[in-house]
Amino acid sequence: MGSETLSEVPVVSGGCQCGTVRFRVKGQLGSASICHCRMCQKAFGNYYAPLVSVKEGTLEWTRGTRKLFRSSNHVERGFCADCGTPLTYEAPDGLALSIAAFDQPQDIVPEVQWGLEGKLPYLEQLSELPAYTTERDPESIEFVRTLVSFQHPDHDTDTWPQ
Repeated sequence: MGSETLSEVPVVSGGCQCGTVRFRVKGQLGSASICHCRMCQKAFGNYYAPLVSVKEGTLEWTRGTRKLFRSSNHVERGFCADCGTPLTYEAPDGLALSIAAFDQPQDIVPEVQWGLEGKLPYLEQLSELPAYTTERDPESIEFVRTLVSFQHPDHDTDTWPQ
């Protein structure tokens, strides 16, 4: 799973887009899922929330501190107070991390969907839309050519910004 290993224990890392908050999980990640409920949609500002449990692993915050928002009487949601990146879903039964916040999100494959009552009706048709790589958008060639990203890279850094 695109991770380092320390003494055969998997280690994965991630963080927010600005680099203020970083985390590391030692050990196996738990179940990966997406949740379509309206609360998760709003928390992520997206169609659904991709989450992975850390029940089996040990979570360590390696840089900064997440800010928490109590979204219900049972759940707090963690995010970066500087850039707004959603980071956690924290409930009495455990903590889950945003899959997209990991440095290698492609390695964490959702296994189940929750909250189907909130699933947006057009999600099934998204794969039928015309699709292009960023570089193929003729109206954005100059924009993409001159783009300089200020986002934290997808790996740990000793200091940030550099």
